[in-house]
Amino acid sequence: MEEILKYFPNLSENQVNQFEKLSELYHDWNAKINVISRKDIDELYVKHVLHSLGIAKVMEFQPKSTVLDVGTGGGFPGIPLAILFPETRFYLIDVIAKKIKVVNEVAAALELKNVKAEQLRAENVRGEFDFIVSRAVTNMPDFVSWIKDKIKKQQNHELKNGILYLKGGDLIEELKDFPKATEYNLSNYFSEEFFETKKVVHLPLKFKA
Repeated sequence: MEEILKYFPNLSENQVNQFEKLSELYHDWNAKINVISRKDIDELYVKHVLHSLGIAKVMEFQPKSTVLDVGTGGGFPGIPLAILFPETRFYLIDVIAKKIKVVNEVAAALELKNVKAEQLRAENVRGEFDFIVSRAVTNMPDFVSWIKDKIKKQQNHELKNGILYLKGGDLIEELKDFPKATEYNLSNYFSEEFFETKKVVHLPLKFKA
Protein backbone atom coordinates (compact mmCIF):
# COMPACT_ATOMS: atom_id res chain seq x y z
CA MET A 1 0.00 0.00 0.00
CA GLU A 2 2.91 2.38 0.68
CA GLU A 3 3.74 2.28 -3.04
CA ILE A 4 0.38 3.86 -3.83
CA LEU A 5 0.82 6.64 -1.25
CA LYS A 6 4.37 7.25 -2.48
CA TYR A 7 3.21 8.14 -5.98
CA PHE A 8 -0.30 9.39 -5.19
CA PRO A 9 0.09 11.37 -1.94
CA ASN A 10 -3.05 13.50 -2.35
CA LEU A 11 -5.67 10.78 -1.94
CA SER A 12 -8.75 11.44 0.14
CA GLU A 13 -9.34 9.43 3.30
CA ASN A 14 -12.01 7.43 1.49
CA GLN A 15 -9.66 6.64 -1.41
CA VAL A 16 -6.94 5.50 1.00
CA ASN A 17 -9.47 3.20 2.69
CA GLN A 18 -10.59 1.80 -0.65
CA PHE A 19 -7.04 1.10 -1.80
CA GLU A 20 -6.23 -0.51 1.55
CA LYS A 21 -9.23 -2.82 1.24
CA LEU A 22 -8.03 -4.17 -2.11
CA SER A 23 -5.49 -6.50 -0.49
CA GLU A 24 -7.99 -8.36 1.71
CA LEU A 25 -10.65 -8.41 -1.02
CA TYR A 26 -8.40 -9.84 -3.71
CA HIS A 27 -6.68 -12.34 -1.41
CA ASP A 28 -10.12 -13.54 -0.32
CA TRP A 29 -11.66 -13.75 -3.78
CA ASN A 30 -8.52 -15.15 -5.38
CA ALA A 31 -8.68 -18.11 -3.02
CA LYS A 32 -12.16 -18.89 -4.42
CA ILE A 33 -11.81 -17.80 -8.04
CA ASN A 34 -8.32 -17.50 -9.47
CA VAL A 35 -8.18 -14.07 -11.14
CA ILE A 36 -4.56 -13.22 -10.28
CA SER A 37 -1.65 -15.66 -10.56
CA ARG A 38 -0.58 -17.14 -7.24
CA LYS A 39 2.93 -15.69 -7.54
CA ASP A 40 1.58 -12.19 -8.24
CA ILE A 41 -1.08 -11.92 -5.53
CA ASP A 42 1.55 -11.04 -2.89
CA GLU A 43 2.75 -8.21 -5.13
CA LEU A 44 -0.77 -6.97 -5.78
CA TYR A 45 -0.02 -3.29 -5.16
CA VAL A 46 2.95 -3.03 -7.54
CA LYS A 47 2.11 -5.50 -10.31
CA HIS A 48 -1.61 -4.82 -10.51
CA VAL A 49 -2.75 -1.68 -8.67
CA LEU A 50 0.19 0.63 -9.36
CA HIS A 51 0.57 -0.77 -12.87
CA SER A 52 -3.08 0.10 -13.54
CA LEU A 53 -2.52 3.59 -12.16
CA GLY A 54 0.26 4.12 -14.69
CA ILE A 55 -2.54 5.31 -16.97
CA ALA A 56 -3.26 8.08 -14.45
CA LYS A 57 0.29 9.39 -14.86
CA VAL A 58 -0.46 9.92 -18.54
CA MET A 59 -4.12 10.97 -18.39
CA GLU A 60 -6.25 12.68 -15.75
CA PHE A 61 -9.81 11.69 -16.59
CA GLN A 62 -12.31 14.51 -16.36
CA PRO A 63 -15.56 14.31 -14.36
CA LYS A 64 -18.43 12.74 -16.31
CA SER A 65 -16.08 11.23 -18.88
CA THR A 66 -16.60 7.57 -19.79
CA VAL A 67 -13.97 4.85 -19.95
CA LEU A 68 -14.32 1.29 -21.27
CA ASP A 69 -11.99 -1.35 -19.81
CA VAL A 70 -11.72 -4.29 -22.23
CA GLY A 71 -10.63 -7.68 -20.89
CA THR A 72 -10.59 -6.38 -17.34
CA GLY A 73 -9.91 -9.80 -15.79
CA GLY A 74 -10.14 -9.28 -12.04
CA GLY A 75 -10.73 -5.55 -12.50
CA PHE A 76 -7.47 -4.11 -13.81
CA PRO A 77 -6.92 -1.37 -14.75
CA GLY A 78 -10.58 -0.37 -14.19
CA ILE A 79 -11.00 -0.77 -10.42
CA PRO A 80 -7.89 1.21 -9.33
CA LEU A 81 -8.70 3.92 -11.88
CA ALA A 82 -12.31 4.08 -10.64
CA ILE A 83 -11.04 4.65 -7.09
CA LEU A 84 -8.72 7.41 -8.27
CA PHE A 85 -11.31 9.09 -10.50
CA PRO A 86 -14.65 8.81 -8.65
CA GLU A 87 -16.38 11.30 -10.97
CA THR A 88 -15.53 9.28 -14.10
CA ARG A 89 -17.76 6.41 -15.25
CA PHE A 90 -16.04 3.08 -15.88
CA TYR A 91 -17.51 0.17 -17.82
CA LEU A 92 -15.54 -3.05 -17.26
CA ILE A 93 -16.05 -6.03 -19.54
CA ASP A 94 -14.60 -9.53 -19.84
CA VAL A 95 -15.75 -12.67 -21.63
CA ILE A 96 -15.23 -14.84 -18.52
CA ALA A 97 -18.24 -14.72 -16.18
CA LYS A 98 -16.41 -15.71 -12.98
CA LYS A 99 -13.98 -12.82 -13.41
CA ILE A 100 -16.85 -10.36 -13.77
CA LYS A 101 -18.39 -11.85 -10.62
CA VAL A 102 -15.21 -10.94 -8.72
CA VAL A 103 -15.19 -7.43 -10.23
CA ASN A 104 -18.80 -6.84 -9.19
CA GLU A 105 -18.16 -8.14 -5.67
CA VAL A 106 -15.04 -5.96 -5.25
CA ALA A 107 -16.83 -2.88 -6.63
CA ALA A 108 -19.77 -3.49 -4.26
CA ALA A 109 -17.50 -3.96 -1.24
CA LEU A 110 -15.72 -0.70 -2.06
CA GLU A 111 -19.05 1.05 -2.72
CA LEU A 112 -17.81 2.19 -6.13
CA LYS A 113 -20.84 3.89 -7.68
CA ASN A 114 -18.96 4.70 -10.89
CA VAL A 115 -18.32 1.09 -11.98
CA LYS A 116 -20.49 -1.13 -14.15
CA ALA A 117 -19.19 -4.60 -15.06
CA GLU A 118 -20.58 -7.16 -17.50
CA GLN A 119 -19.67 -10.38 -19.23
CA LEU A 120 -19.43 -9.19 -22.82
CA ARG A 121 -17.21 -9.27 -25.89
CA ALA A 122 -15.76 -5.91 -26.90
CA GLU A 123 -17.34 -6.14 -30.35
CA ASN A 124 -20.79 -6.32 -28.73
CA VAL A 125 -20.45 -3.23 -26.55
CA ARG A 126 -22.97 -0.50 -27.34
CA GLY A 127 -22.15 3.14 -26.78
CA GLU A 128 -19.23 5.51 -27.19
CA PHE A 129 -16.42 6.34 -24.78
CA ASP A 130 -13.80 9.03 -24.26
CA PHE A 131 -11.13 6.41 -23.74
CA ILE A 132 -10.75 2.66 -23.98
CA VAL A 133 -8.22 1.14 -21.59
CA SER A 134 -6.77 -2.34 -21.34
CA ARG A 135 -3.83 -4.34 -20.13
CA ALA A 136 -2.27 -6.28 -22.98
CA VAL A 137 -5.25 -8.49 -23.83
CA THR A 138 -4.13 -8.84 -27.46
CA ASN A 139 -1.99 -7.16 -30.12
CA MET A 140 -2.83 -3.59 -31.09
CA PRO A 141 -4.17 -4.29 -34.63
CA ASP A 142 -6.71 -6.80 -33.31
CA PHE A 143 -7.61 -4.56 -30.38
CA VAL A 144 -8.27 -1.60 -32.67
CA SER A 145 -10.51 -3.77 -34.87
CA TRP A 146 -12.64 -4.64 -31.81
CA ILE A 147 -13.24 -1.08 -30.59
CA LYS A 148 -12.65 1.35 -33.46
CA ASP A 149 -16.31 2.41 -33.67
CA LYS A 150 -16.72 3.10 -29.93
CA ILE A 151 -14.94 6.47 -29.58
CA LYS A 152 -16.81 9.64 -28.67
CA LYS A 153 -16.64 12.59 -31.05
CA GLN A 154 -16.40 15.38 -28.44
CA GLN A 155 -12.94 15.93 -26.97
CA ASN A 156 -12.63 16.90 -23.29
CA HIS A 157 -9.03 15.97 -22.44
CA GLU A 158 -5.49 17.07 -23.26
CA LEU A 159 -4.88 13.81 -25.10
CA LYS A 160 -7.20 12.99 -27.97
CA ASN A 161 -9.91 10.39 -27.41
CA GLY A 162 -8.77 6.86 -28.13
CA ILE A 163 -6.90 3.94 -26.58
CA LEU A 164 -4.71 3.94 -23.46
CA TYR A 165 -3.04 0.54 -23.47
CA LEU A 166 -0.72 -0.96 -20.84
CA LYS A 167 1.96 -2.92 -22.71
CA GLY A 168 5.51 -4.12 -22.20
CA GLY A 169 8.65 -4.69 -24.23
CA ASP A 170 9.60 -3.62 -27.74
CA LEU A 171 6.50 -2.42 -29.60
CA ILE A 172 8.11 -1.21 -32.85
CA GLU A 173 6.72 -4.04 -34.96
CA GLU A 174 3.29 -4.06 -33.30
CA LEU A 175 2.82 -0.32 -33.71
CA LYS A 176 4.32 0.08 -37.18
CA ASP A 177 0.90 0.67 -38.75
CA PHE A 178 -0.05 3.26 -36.10
CA PRO A 179 2.20 6.30 -36.63
CA LYS A 180 0.06 8.43 -34.29
CA ALA A 181 0.70 6.12 -31.32
CA THR A 182 2.76 7.56 -28.44
CA GLU A 183 4.63 5.42 -25.93
CA TYR A 184 5.01 6.60 -22.33
CA ASN A 185 7.63 4.69 -20.32
CA LEU A 186 6.32 3.92 -16.84
CA SER A 187 9.93 3.89 -15.58
CA ASN A 188 9.75 7.69 -15.90
CA TYR A 189 7.07 7.72 -13.20
CA PHE A 190 7.74 4.65 -11.03
CA SER A 191 11.16 3.52 -9.74
CA GLU A 192 10.35 -0.16 -9.10
CA GLU A 193 12.23 -2.64 -11.32
CA PHE A 194 8.93 -4.13 -12.54
CA PHE A 195 8.27 -0.97 -14.57
CA GLU A 196 11.56 -0.89 -16.50
CA THR A 197 9.95 -2.29 -19.67
CA LYS A 198 6.33 -1.28 -19.01
CA LYS A 199 4.58 1.40 -21.04
CA VAL A 200 1.31 3.18 -21.62
CA VAL A 201 0.51 3.48 -25.31
CA HIS A 202 -1.84 6.28 -26.35
CA LEU A 203 -3.46 5.81 -29.75
CA PRO A 204 -5.88 8.55 -30.80
CA LEU A 205 -8.85 7.26 -32.78
CA LYS A 206 -11.31 9.23 -34.85
CA PHE A 207 -15.04 9.16 -34.22
CA LYS A 208 -16.88 6.91 -36.68
CA ALA A 209 -20.55 7.70 -37.21
